[in-house]
Amino acid sequence: MAWVRIPADSEADDELRAALADVRARRGTVANIVAVHSLKPSTMLAHVALYRDIMFGRSELTRTEREALAVAVSAVNECHY
Repeated sequence: MAWVRIPADSEADDELRAALADVRARRGTVANIVAVHSLKPSTMLAHVALYRDIMFGRSELTRTEREALAVAVSAVNECHY
């Protein structure tokens, strides 16, 4: 659960509304882990860009291996997300 208040779309300023629209266009939805960046929309877009590069960019690791590493790191960090 986030401690950051995530505004409703109707409360979003132009910058946040544009960032949310960009994320929705690419992902179909805005996950809570991305929405917590609502206070600074530029970090929201940077978060999504970093995720795409890590998971889909050129690498010797397969997508399955990348996901397995993410799950292992989350388990070590006791992150259930």
